[in-house]
Amino acid sequence: MSAEIVCIGQAVIDCITRGREEQPYKKNVYRAQNISLNTGGDAVNEAMILTHLGHSVKLVCGVGKDVAGNLIIHEMEQAGVDVSGITQTEMLTTPIANLMVNEDGTRSSINSTATMLDGYLPSKDVMRGAKVVSLASLFRAPLDQKETIIRLAKAAKKEGAVLCVDTKIPTYRRVSLDEIMEILPLIDYIFPNDNEAEYYTGRTEYEDMARYLHDLGVKNVIVKTGAKGCVVCGEEDRFSLPAYRVNAVDSTGGGDNFVAGFISGVLHGWTLKECCEYGTACAAVCVQYMGATTGVQNRDVVEEFTKRLRHSNIV
Repeated sequence: MSAEIVCIGQAVIDCITRGREEQPYKKNVYRAQNISLNTGGDAVNEAMILTHLGHSVKLVCGVGKDVAGNLIIHEMEQAGVDVSGITQTEMLTTPIANLMVNEDGTRSSINSTATMLDGYLPSKDVMRGAKVVSLASLFRAPLDQKETIIRLAKAAKKEGAVLCVDTKIPTYRRVSLDEIMEILPLIDYIFPNDNEAEYYTGRTEYEDMARYLHDLGVKNVIVKTGAKGCVVCGEEDRFSLPAYRVNAVDSTGGGDNFVAGFISGVLHGWTLKECCEYGTACAAVCVQYMGATTGVQNRDVVEEFTKRLRHSNIV
């Protein structure tokens, strides 16, 4: 049986350090509030959360035959994600990202050349039967080569799938919007965060970023603006939506949780605004926990969160 959602993109292991002291405790020795190891990467995060939300999901990514790669596959299998689309090979080194999280939940990251995934190209055959295809890390490997992006986007639409795209700022290979202009009208929903939207559009106002991408042919543009929420320019609606006010512990994966919640809404036939509201709730739950996939364990968690805030008049 085919998975209803196919997530294609990055798979990494996140080593997350929260609250590192600025000064060493002793010479060359630093202390931190918390250090944890988590699965990560846009495609992994989306696949995991969508599975937690009750959907059937296939993950398509490349990993190495190493400890990190084994861990990713094990965790995905345990969660019920279809791992038949994962390519595990000795020619790859599974990327590991060092994430430094501040007291307010904001973070910075360090990535190595392993994220280039040299030699790995996903097959278009992996999306057969999918209702939704998510290119979960556009402009990062394996979605950082013009030919690969165009091939997969066209294959998704040939399959009749809804095409969702989450973007990244490139770290090693560079691909511009101009190079993939022909497939922009094939994109049903695109989800850049504010930094990515500014990088690719050259605009500084959220509404201008969204309008710019929409004018290039993307059907619905959702600019994720972190703690501020999101700004939307769609085929039938344009609006801004505030974020839920929560105590953020770790912003890692907040955007991926938003996209997962949004895609879930699309499959339930919700309106554009309803999809954004559910994505916003998933993101708010996520950032209250360490790691990208530890917060949203099921639909009940999200529903209880929104219900509690409504009753408290905090929304």
